[in-house]
Amino acid sequence: MTNSNGYDVIVIGGGPAGSTAATTLAQNNRSVLLLEKEKFPRYHIGESLIPFCYFPLKRIGMIPKMERSGFVQKLSVQFVSTSGTSSQPFYFSDHYDHPASSTWQVDRATFDQMMLEHARENGVHAIEEIKVKNIIEEDGAVKGVIALDKEGKEYTWRAPVTIDCTGRDGLLMNRKRWRVPEKGLNKTAVWTYFKGAKRDPGRDEGATTVAYLPQKGWFWYIPLANDMVSVGAVANKDYLFSETTDLETILWREIKKNKWVHERVSQGEQVGEYHATSDFSYRAKHVAVNGMVLAGDAFSFLDPVFSSGVFLALTSGVMVADAVEECLKAGDVSAERFDDYAVQYRDAIEAMRKFVYAFYDLEFNIGHFLKDNPHVAGDLTDCLIGNVFGDLDELFARFADYVNVPDELPHGRPLISEAVA
Repeated sequence: MTNSNGYDVIVIGGGPAGSTAATTLAQNNRSVLLLEKEKFPRYHIGESLIPFCYFPLKRIGMIPKMERSGFVQKLSVQFVSTSGTSSQPFYFSDHYDHPASSTWQVDRATFDQMMLEHARENGVHAIEEIKVKNIIEEDGAVKGVIALDKEGKEYTWRAPVTIDCTGRDGLLMNRKRWRVPEKGLNKTAVWTYFKGAKRDPGRDEGATTVAYLPQKGWFWYIPLANDMVSVGAVANKDYLFSETTDLETILWREIKKNKWVHERVSQGEQVGEYHATSDFSYRAKHVAVNGMVLAGDAFSFLDPVFSSGVFLALTSGVMVADAVEECLKAGDVSAERFDDYAVQYRDAIEAMRKFVYAFYDLEFNIGHFLKDNPHVAGDLTDCLIGNVFGDLDELFARFADYVNVPDELPHGRPLISEAVA
C-alpha cells in the first residue's frame, strides 16, 4: 500500500464533469488529484453540445482548442414529423446573438481526452487506469480514497474534499443506495453510426435533428466529423423490445417508420456496433456528505432528448469547484456547505425536466403551444440552449394549461450531520 497526502481535492472520474471541476480548482492554485478508472481515449455516447456549454468551456480556457478541433459546427436544431416533414431549422443566433450560438457535435472519445489533457496542462495530477475501491470515512466525514491500479497495487490518498464525478457508475450513490429512478422517463435508446449518410448543405450541415416516432418515440440524427452520423432511437423499453432483443433488427425496424431518417441513412453505410442503454433517468437522494460532493451524472441524468447531459456535467463541474473553493477557504467541508450548490443545480435540472415531460406528453405539440403563447417563446428557447438559471415560472405556468407538469423532486439536497458508512 502506498500512502500519499498533500492534495487539496480528490476528483474521482475524468469525464466532462471531473475534468472541468479539476481544471477549475487547479486554476485557483489548488492541488488536485484526478483518478480515472479507464484509459483514454474511450468510447462514450452524448455527442451533441448545446449553446450554453460555451460558458464552462470558456471558464476553463477550452474554447481555442474547441475552435481548432475539427468538430462539426452545430448552428441549429430541427424537428421532423412522423410523416417525414422537417421544420425550419431553429438557428441559435436568431435568439441569442453571442459566440455561444455556434456550438459543436463532438466525438466523445476525442473531446473527453482533450478535456483530460487540458486538466493536466493546468496542473492537475491525473492518473488513468486506477479504480477507487473504497472511501476513507473517519469521524463522520470522507477523508480520502483507497484505489487499485491495473496491476492490483493499492494506493491511499487523503484530502479535505473528494468530488464524485464517476458518471452513471455513481460511486457514492450506489454505495449508499441513493439512486432514485425517474419512472416517468423510463426510456431506452438503441443506436449506431453511418458513414456517408445524407446531411443537409451549408450552414445546416451540422444541425441536430429530432425525428419523431409514433407514440412519442424519437430519433437523434447527429452529424459528426469524418463523414460520420450518429443515429439513435429512443422510446419506451417495452415498445422497442416488444418483438425481439436483436439491436440491429430493432433499429432498422424503427428507421423504416420515419421517411426522413430512412432516406438519409440509406445513402450511407452502417459501421461499427449497435448499442443500447436503458433506465437512464435518475437522481441521487443526496448531493453531498461531509467531505464529499457529487457532480454530473454521478448525481443525476435526465434524458437525452435535449442534449442536456454534457451541459449539466460541464456546468456542475464549474459550480461544484466554486463551492469546494469556498469550503476550503472557510476551512469547513461539511455537507451543509454544499446546499446552495445543490439548490442551483437542482433548479437547472428541474427546468429541463419539466420541458422533457412536456415533450413526451402525447397531447403536447410545441408548434401549437407557441402559436397560443408567443410571449414565452424566448423562455422555451432558453431551455433548449441551456439558459436555465433564470426565472422560467411563466413558461411552466403556461405548460400546465396543456400538460401535467411534474412536481419537483424533493430529494437531492446534502445529507446533513450523518456519517457516510
